[in-house]
Amino acid sequence: MASSPTLFAVTVNWNRPGDTIACVESLLEQTPAAPEIIIVDNGSTDDSVTILRQMFPQIELIPSPTNRMFGGGYNLGMRRALERGARAVFIINNDAFIAPNGLDILMRYASPETGLLSPMIYYASQPERIWSVGGRTHPWTLEKSDDHRNALDRGGWPEAIEQDFVTGCGMLLTRRLLETVGLFDEAFTHYYEDMDFCRRIRLAGFHIRVIPQARMWHKVALSSGGSDSVNERYWMARTSIRYFRKHGRGWRMLVIIPNRLGSAVRTSFRLLARRRGDSLRAYWRGLRDGLRDI
Repeated sequence: MASSPTLFAVTVNWNRPGDTIACVESLLEQTPAAPEIIIVDNGSTDDSVTILRQMFPQIELIPSPTNRMFGGGYNLGMRRALERGARAVFIINNDAFIAPNGLDILMRYASPETGLLSPMIYYASQPERIWSVGGRTHPWTLEKSDDHRNALDRGGWPEAIEQDFVTGCGMLLTRRLLETVGLFDEAFTHYYEDMDFCRRIRLAGFHIRVIPQARMWHKVALSSGGSDSVNERYWMARTSIRYFRKHGRGWRMLVIIPNRLGSAVRTSFRLLARRRGDSLRAYWRGLRDGLRDI
C-alpha cells in the first residue's frame, strides 16, 4: 500500500527552508516508495519559495500569500491532496523527519475504523527520548495524561497503542476520516488544533492509534521560540480557553473551571521559579485575551 500514488504527505514551511528540505528528504527516502508530496509555503517572508522550488522541482508547492497558521496551512495542503485522489494523507511538521520505513509501517495498520495513525515521536537532539506518544484525556476535566513525554524508550510497547489524542506533528489520516470529520478548525490559530481535531475524531467513532514500530523525530518548538518562551506561553493560554470552552459545555464546566484555575496557579509558580517574568506576563495576557474571544 505504501507504494500507491494515493498516499500523500503534506508539510508546511514558514521561513525555514532548511528544516523543510530535511523533512522532505526523509519523505523521499521512504521505502518501498515515496509518497506524493505537497509543500505549502505559509506566507514566508524570506526566499523559501525560490529555494524549495529549485531544490524540489518535481514536488507540488502551494504558495499561500499569507500565513494561515498551522491549521490553515495543513488544510490547504490536505484539500489539494484530496482533489488529487489521496486515499490517505500524512501530515508532518517541517521541523521533523521520519524513519525510512515509517510510512510503510503506518499504512499496514490503516483500516476503515482507524482513521488516525501516528508514529512514536522522539526528540531529534536525543533520539531515544520520547517527545510524544499521544495520551488519554480525563472524561471530566479533558486534561491530558499518560503521554510519556521525556521518558527514555525502554521498549515493551504493544503492537498498537489506543489513544484519545496524538500531536499534529505527525498524523496519517484516511480519506474516509477527513470526509467524515472535516479538517482542522482554523479558529485555533496556535496550539490545541490537534487536541480539538482528535476529540472530534473520537466523538465521530474513529480510533486513534500510535504504532511504536514507526519512528519519527522532532526538533521541538523551533517556530515558537522554545518551551516556556513568551510566544508559546501567550498562545497556549489564549487557545486553551477556546478549547475548553468548545468541548467543556454543560456540567463539565463545573469541574473544568476550578481545575483550570488551579492549572493557572501552578503554571504561574513554575514560571516564577524559573525567573521567567516575561513569560508569566504573556501567559496571563493570553488568558485575558482568550476570555475576550468568547
